[in-house]
Amino acid sequence: DFRERARLSRRATPLASTTMASMSCMAGTPLAARARASVAKTGKRASRGSLVIRASAETDAAAALVERGYPFVKIVGQDELKLALTLNVVDSKIGGCLIMGDRGTAKSVAVRALSDLLPDIDIVPGDPFNSSPTDPELMGPEVLEKFRAKEDIPTGAMKIPMVEVPLGTTEDRICGTIDIEKALAEGVKAYDPGLLARANRGLLYIDEVNLLDDSLVDVVLDSAAGGWNTVEREGISITHPAKFIMIGSGNPEEGELRPQLLDRFGMACNVRTIFDRELRVQLVKNRMEFEEDPEGFVKSCEEETNELKTKIAAAQKLLKEVKMERDLAIKISGVCALVDVDGLRGDIVVTRAAKALVAYERRTEVTEDDIKRVIGPCLSHRLRKDPMDTMDGSFKVMLGFNKIFKGSAMADFAGAMAEGIEDPEAKAKEEEKAKADPAPKKAGAWGGLPGGR
Repeated sequence: DFRERARLSRRATPLASTTMASMSCMAGTPLAARARASVAKTGKRASRGSLVIRASAETDAAAALVERGYPFVKIVGQDELKLALTLNVVDSKIGGCLIMGDRGTAKSVAVRALSDLLPDIDIVPGDPFNSSPTDPELMGPEVLEKFRAKEDIPTGAMKIPMVEVPLGTTEDRICGTIDIEKALAEGVKAYDPGLLARANRGLLYIDEVNLLDDSLVDVVLDSAAGGWNTVEREGISITHPAKFIMIGSGNPEEGELRPQLLDRFGMACNVRTIFDRELRVQLVKNRMEFEEDPEGFVKSCEEETNELKTKIAAAQKLLKEVKMERDLAIKISGVCALVDVDGLRGDIVVTRAAKALVAYERRTEVTEDDIKRVIGPCLSHRLRKDPMDTMDGSFKVMLGFNKIFKGSAMADFAGAMAEGIEDPEAKAKEEEKAKADPAPKKAGAWGGLPGGR
């Protein structure tokens, strides 16, 4: 064994000495010069752009399959979730949506299917920030300089982007960092845009948001609230627009979000497992048909999807004309104060969501019923958490709504029962019936003393 190891060591020595010699020759050379020497030696330099192009050319079929997602209109039984996502598309200033619920309840499917309903936008071709060619508030630094200099800005079109934030990401990939390739090859400082730049004017989706590091969630939510991302690191100072619809999903069994983070989401939906047998059968049937023939299944509901896209586009144009009476606005603030909602975000989001709902239904006047439909998802996640209180947040909000709008917290109790609360009168009647008609005793059971009841 010793002789065999010595023989292998002698074979490896020339390679090792050659490697060490080449390393010693380059030891005193600066990094940028070494990169240029490597380029001169090989005659080519690895380029991220060319690599991306080659990868996309090789995976055209795979990309087409990925883009062919499950149709939004075929999601059954999650009406509250679909409405919340749709209202955020109608008015992106609502502030996004947080979706929490059981496993396998179409949370991620609904979010990814939402991108197919979004219209195309005008952009500046080749710009990493999806800059608008006409709106200075949506322009990246380079396009903004050309706009101020009154230079000609090219115009193109693209589908509204949807960017997913993976759990293993880091802050520099979210915010952006220095371009190492240009720093080594050209010796210049350049900015490498991150996920926030790619998501500008689009959707930013975080699956399992409750498992993402809190500091990263803070960065994303701060940019979503302000609409701008500021980077100060590695000698780089840049500010670029980051206006996007923030959507997060997760399973509450795996952990909860901090109240400060919950308040940053405009709306929140609790998705529950469907127990209706007919709906479950329909869901399974639709899914199997989609997996067997994705293109045929999507084409079968193409007309319905186009109708929904047209309806959303019309609602976006009609939104500015929607009006709300002052009395309704005062009552919304009264509900927020009654259920102890901190801050004013709740008041603003309820107002925006109600107006978006009215525009979506092609009306121009907000009613009490419109507020009732959206106030639960807008306020339920903003309530203060009491570990000893088992009452659902949506039920508390509904009690507050009934108290302010109807004068009695227990008005419309049938609606409250839909939230899973038992009717006390019905329960008392059941208990009385059980006492009047005792259950039959088992054979051999003791029936009491003779003459007794």
